[in-house]
Amino acid sequence: MILLKHFRHYYLKYGLAFLIGIAILVAVDWYQLEIPRIIKVIINGVEGGTITVMDQLWTPLLTILGIVAGMTIGRFLWRITLIGNSRRIETDIRSEMFKHATKLDQNFYSNEKIGGLMSYFINDLNAVKELYGFGLLMLIDGLVLGGFVLVRMFSLNWEMTLYAAIPLAFMGVLVFFLELKMEKKFKLRQDSFEKMSDFAQESFSGITVIKAYVREAVESLRFKKKSKDVFDKSMDHLKYSVVVNVIIDAMISLVILAILAFGAILIAKGNLSSGELTEYISYFFTLLWPVFAISWFMNINGQAQASAKRIYEFLESKPSVVDAPTAIKDVTLDGSISVKHLTFTYPDSETPTLKDMNFDIKAGEMVGILGRTGSGKSTLVELFLHLYNTEKGMITFGGYDLMDLSLATLREHIGYVPQDNFLYSDTIKNNIGFAFSRIDEDRLIQVAKISDIHENVMEFKDRYETMLGERGVTISGGQKQRVSIARALAKEPKILILDDSVSAVDTKTEEAIISNLRKVRKGKTTLMIAHRISTVRKLDKIVVIDQGRVAGVGSHAELMKTLPLYQEMVKLQELEELVGEVEAHA
Repeated sequence: MILLKHFRHYYLKYGLAFLIGIAILVAVDWYQLEIPRIIKVIINGVEGGTITVMDQLWTPLLTILGIVAGMTIGRFLWRITLIGNSRRIETDIRSEMFKHATKLDQNFYSNEKIGGLMSYFINDLNAVKELYGFGLLMLIDGLVLGGFVLVRMFSLNWEMTLYAAIPLAFMGVLVFFLELKMEKKFKLRQDSFEKMSDFAQESFSGITVIKAYVREAVESLRFKKKSKDVFDKSMDHLKYSVVVNVIIDAMISLVILAILAFGAILIAKGNLSSGELTEYISYFFTLLWPVFAISWFMNINGQAQASAKRIYEFLESKPSVVDAPTAIKDVTLDGSISVKHLTFTYPDSETPTLKDMNFDIKAGEMVGILGRTGSGKSTLVELFLHLYNTEKGMITFGGYDLMDLSLATLREHIGYVPQDNFLYSDTIKNNIGFAFSRIDEDRLIQVAKISDIHENVMEFKDRYETMLGERGVTISGGQKQRVSIARALAKEPKILILDDSVSAVDTKTEEAIISNLRKVRKGKTTLMIAHRISTVRKLDKIVVIDQGRVAGVGSHAELMKTLPLYQEMVKLQELEELVGEVEAHA
């Protein structure tokens, strides 16, 4: 059974239910063995002439019926306790896994694939659940019932039992070694399934790209190969299971023939009665279930141990971004940000992405962070959100060092609109009110108007109760951006970060959003990360980033006078707009 950390405490948590279920199981096993004894009495009585009329059979027959009724009730009860326990443990482990997943940092998810993580929550967890349920049941039932049966078989005829036990013991040893290899094969199957899940998840997410490049047939063939690999490894695992079962069946058949032959000789010599042989054979057939149960337990255990190790490794993965023991909590940040000599290198890289950056943002300012693609804008945002660690003194919020603030305190002060504008498969209302258990209707409409999405929503049949598809695919890119902005605004954060969040809207809508933000966010800090000049030109301050360095800081007018890079960017974008207008009128 699983005794790894994260698993062993469930034996204590649900210990009472386990003990009740096991006690009922033991009682059922004991009383069901009374049936062969009663049958022996009936056969010997009929054969010896002590039972001559039907009336003499009612008592033993009613006793058998009573035992069967008790067994039926008992089996129902131990299924409720033992199998029910496995379901409760599965739910607890799944909750623990999800809670742990929410604590893991960005670096972990950069190196792990979604399909692989999902296989932990589905296949691996199901294998662990089976061990806690049917696995435990088969182990206890196999050992207890098998022990009871062997005692009774020895009491009837110890010589015949020894002859029967030798091949059974050999079979147990053989199956044990086969199961060791079966565990390895199951792990290979799980790894293959994980790769197939990764591929399927990526294909579904990028289905538009597949269609656009007419790659349906090619991707289908690639999936077929991965599916075939899962099939091959599953069949390899299955073949070993079949080998185990065939060996068991063959040995059982040989033992039954030996018992019948040996029993017939004993009856002929007068050392055994017909009723005793019938009782003995009944015990032997009863013994088959424990043998199969132990075999199945070893199969389930092999799979569960491999899966438990994978889940254990996942639960033991430690996030690098955590609160310091003396993390500052329950403070109010004023919205000011200071960046001093900020240098940052991603954990899987050797080249710094940000290099010696220096600038200050005052509380209440609307600041644009501008730069070409790959200049380090989004990296800077990730550091502001403390998705990665920095050295102390590099970033401060309201005078508090980023590394000293608790993650919850920092992020409660920040409203974030990411580049990909992730939306949930839920109503527009619930997406906007994501930060709350329930959002006020007036507040909902207010932030929707500020983000210029209200009129669009009112055109939908169900309005704010409109259900969005996965990741918000049922609405346009611009609408997704504005719903994301509304979601961040609903939080009323001290610091609002919009990471290229108006790139999918036209210039008129962009101007309306910026104008609305300026009105409602007086005294609160707003950062707008952009690569488009029109997004930042009217803001209080612009921080221009180039190749991970701060190239200049100032207003649009100041940068036009002092920063050649900014001048070049303005000219290039004006030229692009002019070319676009010419092409539009052509």
